[in-house]
Amino acid sequence: MKYIAVFLSLTVLFGSSVELICKIQENFKFNGLYQKGDIMLGGLFIVNFKTIAPDLSFKMKPDQWRCDGFEISRFHWPQTMAFAIEEINRNPNLLPNITLGYRLYDNCNNLPSGLRATTSLISGDDETVTDLSCKGLPPVIAIVGDPMSSHSIAMSRILSLYRVPMVSYYASCSCLSNRKEYPSFFRTIPSDNFQVKAMIEIIKHYRWTWIGAIAIDDDYGQYAIKTFNEEVKKFGCISFSETIPKVNEKLKVIQIVKTIKQSTAKVIVVFSSESGLPSLIKEIVNQNVTGRQWIASETWSTSAVFAVKENFHSFGGTIGIAIRSGEIPGLKPFLLQVHPNSDPNNSLLNLFWEKMFGCKLQENINQNNETSALYIKQCTGQENLKDTQTAYSEIASFRAAYNIYKAVYAIAHSLHDVISCKNGQGPFENNSCADIKTVQPWQLLHYLKRVNFINHLGERVSFNENGEPPALYDIVNWQPAEDGSVKVKSIGIFDESAGPGKELTLNTQEIYWNSGTAEIPESECSKSCQPGTRKATKKGQPICCFDCIPCAEGEISNQTDAIECIRCLPEFWSNRDRSQCVLKEIEFLSYDDDMGITLTATACFGACLSLGVLSVFLHYRNTPVVKANNSELSFLLLVSLTLCFLCALCFIGEPTYVTCMLRHVVFGVSFALCISCILVKTIVVIIAFKATLPGNNLMKWFGVAQQRGTVFILAFIQALICLMWLTTAPPFPTKNIKYQNSKVIFECDLGSVTGFSCLLGYIGLLAVICFMIAFLARNLPDNFNEAKFITFSMLIFCAVWITFIPAYISSPGKHTVAVEIFAILASSFGVLIAIFAPKCYIILIKPELNTKKALMNRGAPDK
Repeated sequence: MKYIAVFLSLTVLFGSSVELICKIQENFKFNGLYQKGDIMLGGLFIVNFKTIAPDLSFKMKPDQWRCDGFEISRFHWPQTMAFAIEEINRNPNLLPNITLGYRLYDNCNNLPSGLRATTSLISGDDETVTDLSCKGLPPVIAIVGDPMSSHSIAMSRILSLYRVPMVSYYASCSCLSNRKEYPSFFRTIPSDNFQVKAMIEIIKHYRWTWIGAIAIDDDYGQYAIKTFNEEVKKFGCISFSETIPKVNEKLKVIQIVKTIKQSTAKVIVVFSSESGLPSLIKEIVNQNVTGRQWIASETWSTSAVFAVKENFHSFGGTIGIAIRSGEIPGLKPFLLQVHPNSDPNNSLLNLFWEKMFGCKLQENINQNNETSALYIKQCTGQENLKDTQTAYSEIASFRAAYNIYKAVYAIAHSLHDVISCKNGQGPFENNSCADIKTVQPWQLLHYLKRVNFINHLGERVSFNENGEPPALYDIVNWQPAEDGSVKVKSIGIFDESAGPGKELTLNTQEIYWNSGTAEIPESECSKSCQPGTRKATKKGQPICCFDCIPCAEGEISNQTDAIECIRCLPEFWSNRDRSQCVLKEIEFLSYDDDMGITLTATACFGACLSLGVLSVFLHYRNTPVVKANNSELSFLLLVSLTLCFLCALCFIGEPTYVTCMLRHVVFGVSFALCISCILVKTIVVIIAFKATLPGNNLMKWFGVAQQRGTVFILAFIQALICLMWLTTAPPFPTKNIKYQNSKVIFECDLGSVTGFSCLLGYIGLLAVICFMIAFLARNLPDNFNEAKFITFSMLIFCAVWITFIPAYISSPGKHTVAVEIFAILASSFGVLIAIFAPKCYIILIKPELNTKKALMNRGAPDK
């Protein structure tokens, strides 16, 4: 700060008066640029990047901080402000009859130096100050700067006390958006919140979810990385987060590089000022760290210091957020007309000249008490800047310069609004206007908040309620140039005003990746889970590290990285990939599949065989074998067996209401008729044996009519059972989705289990009675005792249907119907073969036995 002593002097003239005089004790020495004007603007820039600290042992008066490390590429920053002010002064339509002046200081990238420069700007350079009534213009009406966020925070706290506007062109820390703490702070560079948003949009665009983050240990870096980490956690994970120390600590830098090499994250975001990165970049290049996709913050994304051939192997393909560039007509000729200046207020010109041409000006040699100039190259002052090719005059890299240009014009337009104010319509007390000749910073602050104009590029310059401009960035990429150098190429833009989802525009085809190929790098802790799987977080690891678990049967996931699988609707099932619900396969025993074809052929064969036996019996109906076995009942039995075989066909094919009812009715009546015929035949055998005994006359009571009536009544009872079943709860087709998850079983629902049980039970009752009677009569000495064969046929019949019950219950899907058909066919074949095979054998193979004499001899008892 400036040290100020206050003295009181008393002058007595018939009384006494007190005159208050402030006298500057000591001046600070600054490197700067100066031009006188009616209204003065201040500016703070970084031209020297190093400082030499004074001796603070307190054994002597401390010297001032000394600047070192002049950076030619940054000298165009203060020059741009000087150019803008001169351009405004030449414009008759903007601030007519008002000349702007400037006092620009180099803060040497040092906070103490920057604070001293700030207080110097607002307190002025007069040796003594006698007018303390605060009338007239202040030393500077506004300050353009500081480029550093940390510096701007400290300076704004001082300037806000006096309501002095500060318009920064490079300080982007989101913390500076707090209007309560920094009410007089403005900036022409967007807040880091928007920079972070632009980075997030790039990361989301390429689906990178596993990110490394590095930040400088200052307000800019720490605020930015905090916001960045919070945004990444909404869709991905931070692999590591490291802090670059402001003081160069070799071990810490080595540790950061080690973390980078060990991490599986391929995308690394770095928030740092240009001055904080050299040690880290150097170590990364020395350790040959490659294969990383770097995302640079706007403070170093376009740095000519880092974007060089030596670093390209590690940092080639870097994608950066860059300040929006804009062409400033006439700036380049202005930069090339610079010449040394003997005015000490313009010392930066001399430092620039010496650095540019590697020489020393005569006055600087004298000031440094050089005893001999023999070993020092002296500057003539006639060197030609047009013959040089450096970053100083490279207009393409003037991004910050464009922000400086806009900041100066924003202040100029605010001052112009002061002139345009009409008395009685002003914004201040009593509707008054500010006087341009005595305008105060707090009055300018009012107009600066409302400034709104369109510049020569058609871009609107304004500030929102937080003193920030509309967010607009260039997206740049480090690419190899044809001459082997590195070029920073614009590959897209980020425009916050474009609307949600439309802010980012990228030309992916023009991007150069670090791998050197056109393949977009991947950065994931775990590969994305494809449709058909779900994410299962690994225990103790971030949510981005997970396993992909296949969905269970009947469940699907139809999107990448699904958290849960979705269960299909009841009539749907998951496909093989578990990525889509498809209609379940409808299963029923059809005529098309192998089992259906086999059973159909077997049923038809059985029916044909029954008809064949019937035709044999009809042809040989007058032979003793046929007559002896009650030919009429045999014919009826063969017809019923044919129906039994054919009823199996009703069970094959797609179930309908008709086939569901028909299959059980035909089955029940056919088998009831079949067993009734066998039962009557068995009774006839017993009665026939009894009729051979003396005095027995039973045969006349159970003649042909009675036999027919018995068969009809027994079959009619089954028909009544079926009729009652169909009337109360008939069978109906249904889709069973419970038995098999992956299939819909198209089957016939019984409707009434009781009805079906009565139908089977009645058939079983007839079969048991028939079996018992035949078993008792199996050894009767008849001429041709049929009871043996009936007993065997009923034994087969009962065995088949007893085993049918558990097989029917346990068989899945169409096999349930197949089991029922098999039981029908097996029992039918059993009856047909057991009863009629012996007779057909005699009729067809042994006709000599088909005589009455042969039958009588067979029936004679053994002696």
